[in-house]
Amino acid sequence: MRGLILLFFVGLFSLQAQNIDYNTKKGFAAQGYDVVAYFNNQAIEGDKKFTTEYDTIKYKFSTQENLNAFLKTPEKYIPQYGGYCAYAVALKAKKVSIDPKTFEIRNGKLYLFYNAWGTNTLKLWLNENPTHLVEKGDNNWDNIKY
Repeated sequence: MRGLILLFFVGLFSLQAQNIDYNTKKGFAAQGYDVVAYFNNQAIEGDKKFTTEYDTIKYKFSTQENLNAFLKTPEKYIPQYGGYCAYAVALKAKKVSIDPKTFEIRNGKLYLFYNAWGTNTLKLWLNENPTHLVEKGDNNWDNIKY
């Protein structure tokens, strides 16, 4: 009986991890941009030679070194809010696509933003209260991430 209960909880946690809705436009997280490079303040498109999969999501990297860094601590580099626009998640609890060149590293976390048609949500984010927006975004993401 204990084995059956354990199997149930393992299955439940596995199911939850796989059901998070990640923004995988172009087949990769961050539209194929190197999520490690962002932490060096660079938006660089990844190379198909340097790819991996984590939590069923594909990632591309610009160098073998960045791929290795990701493999050591992937949780550090995964974009917040599934890689959707942080401002839209915070303000309206909506999943909006991003411009992979528009990002911010805040408190050691990667936030991506929409930037098209004259609307740069990173600028809006910075002009408002980003600390408050992160708090709102975290709460909203808990309700819309699946």
